[in-house]
Amino acid sequence: MENPEFKKICRLAGETCVKYRLIADGDRIMVGVSGGKDSFILMHTLEHLQRHAPVKFSLCAATFDPGFEDFDIGAIADYCRKQQWEHHTVKLNIPQIISEKKMERSPCVLCSRLRRGKLYGLAGELNCNKLALGQHLDDVISSFFMSICRGQGISSMAPMVKPQNPAHPVLIRPLALVPEELIIRCAATAGLPAGAGKCRYQRTVDGGDRAEFSRLIADLAEKIPDLRGNIAHSLTKLEKDHLLLLPEDDSLLS
Repeated sequence: MENPEFKKICRLAGETCVKYRLIADGDRIMVGVSGGKDSFILMHTLEHLQRHAPVKFSLCAATFDPGFEDFDIGAIADYCRKQQWEHHTVKLNIPQIISEKKMERSPCVLCSRLRRGKLYGLAGELNCNKLALGQHLDDVISSFFMSICRGQGISSMAPMVKPQNPAHPVLIRPLALVPEELIIRCAATAGLPAGAGKCRYQRTVDGGDRAEFSRLIADLAEKIPDLRGNIAHSLTKLEKDHLLLLPEDDSLLS
């Protein structure tokens, strides 16, 4: 893949990997390839870094097949084969599970949890110590807005998440500092499979909180120069003395 956008993505991803120490010598990384643009670009990016980085690591691609009628696992597998990527699949009948649990109105949380569990299990079978996912800077910012607006605290998607269960892989997000717009421009000329990772509940996703906050961020970015970069920088600085934190010593409250 050769275009200016891809080169910039690789540079930002490389900087993220170095800054947050996402990749170490000897890592075996399983990349979640969902069939969307973000995950395909992530796999291409890590393959590029694999050839040029000073550390040696191995890669494999993995796809969770949710069992939706129009989810084209064949197109995803064919593309991975053409790229000569090691590719594995794991399947679960999500429509049946959602129906049994009567969660048609809010299927995303359940599907996400089940998908992550299946990928963790597959990573263990393949001896992968890290799982790379394709969330980008816009996802990080949307998660931050969602967290503070729901009263869940000041948090977001970290570039690296160490598992509570030592049997699970470390989760990494090499595209965490890459704006979605850059990925969209890169994917437009990359010849990726179109619509391979279709979700039956896409309308629910498009009408959900994450999509709403994404639209809000896009609107704000038109009015505030370098909004995404500014928020990314702010997420690296915690000014504890200027937040509504309670004193650590409870005796100070009496």
